[in-house]
Amino acid sequence: MNTLLRPAAAKLVRERSRFLSYAALVTTAEETDQTMNEIRREHHTARHVPYAYRLRSGESRASDDGEPSGSAGRPILSLLEGEDLGDVLVAVVRYFGGAKLGVGGLARAYRDAAREALAAAGVRPVVPEKRFVVTTEPRRVGALLSLARKHEARVLSQRFTDRVVAEIAIPEANAPLFRTSVAPWGEVREVGDA
Repeated sequence: MNTLLRPAAAKLVRERSRFLSYAALVTTAEETDQTMNEIRREHHTARHVPYAYRLRSGESRASDDGEPSGSAGRPILSLLEGEDLGDVLVAVVRYFGGAKLGVGGLARAYRDAAREALAAAGVRPVVPEKRFVVTTEPRRVGALLSLARKHEARVLSQRFTDRVVAEIAIPEANAPLFRTSVAPWGEVREVGDA
């Protein structure tokens, strides 16, 4: 399975209709909802914002967002499946240009717009990861984030109270050294540990 190198955007014009496509890295359905809300806020005048996502876990979803059934979300999802992409969301904003494209024309335009965003994003193989929950003192946050970057980790979430709780995903090969380095700062628990 592959995923994106980076988030990206692209633009496609068909029969004066503009299709603005966005490719984003997501790891949960909640992240997908957050990203879609941001895109909809930015393009609040657009009538249609179809999307599809596919996660490494196998979870996937496609939405036509008011376009004719099967003309938007499904072509985007088929592209993600065909490219064997995971942890990826592609949304396409459509601004109507006055000419109707028909169901087939819409399907081609949405698929092509999604393909443009994916090409701009680039693709890399998915690296197996381990997830840790690290609980530490607030004064350690800077060092924790620096160590996470050094070990090519992704910070998935942070919660601040009198302690900091961070969920971190790290390549399996880097996990033992990361865990050993962070252990003196507080509690380190691998997600899935009892």
